[in-house]
Formats: sequence, structure tokens, C-alpha cells
Amino acid sequence: MRELLSLSRMARRLGVTRCWLRNQADSGRVPCLRAGTRLLFNPVAVQEAPAAKATHLQPGGAEDVE
Repeated sequence: MRELLSLSRMARRLGVTRCWLRNQADSGRVPCLRAGTRLLFNPVAVQEAPAAKATHLQPGGAEDVE
């Protein structure tokens, strides 16, 4: 099974705020699993999500510069 990250850890990895990531997850633009009130994220699925691609985010918060 792949690693699941908390909201805080996933936001830190992406270099975004927890609020932004929660809003994206609540709207369905970023995939997540809900465990009670907790949000858990599969890093691979999040990186492939259109919302993450639209902001050009890469792991570690670096922008995708070509």
C-alpha cells in the first residue's frame, strides 16, 4: 500500500497552505480519503490531479520550470 500523508504533510510537500489544499479537497479538485474529520492524501494521486498540475506544483514546492 502506498504512503498516505496528512493535510499538513501534503501541504508542506506541495509548498501550499493547508487552507488551499483543504479547499481543493473539499471541492473534489484534489483526491483525498476522509477518516472522520481527517483528510489523508496519496502523494502520487495528488500530483496527477488537474488542480496540482494547473499550479505547476512539484514535490517539495518547486515550480515546474522548463
